[in-house]
Amino acid sequence: MQHSYPISGLDPTRFLREHWQKRPLLLRGAFDFKQPPISAEELAGLACEVSESARIVRERHPDGPWRVSHGPFSEADFAALPETHWTLLVTDVEKYLPELRGLIEPFRFIPDWRIDDLMISYAADGGSVG
Repeated sequence: MQHSYPISGLDPTRFLREHWQKRPLLLRGAFDFKQPPISAEELAGLACEVSESARIVRERHPDGPWRVSHGPFSEADFAALPETHWTLLVTDVEKYLPELRGLIEPFRFIPDWRIDDLMISYAADGGSVG
């Protein structure tokens, strides 16, 4: 029997049985946002203010692949990024932007001690976290 759940395409029982700590699951369009909850520019601004919560992963770097840089970042850091193959990740977003805490609520079927934080990422074309 299919149950209705706030995240389109997610059945909590099936997720825990087939995916949790086993394999990734991508649910495109899982949230029906009219616009993203935070813009790329706002996320970058947050990454300039918070230190341990922000990182940039670059797939292609002169010193080798998969280089990670930790924030806080400056506008110059972002201006120096290549056009492609990088991702910005900011963790603990709900601590800095409490209005986004609601994004965690649909995942309350996962025990609280297993939910670390709300991480939001922005990837340029070709960006990945490995």
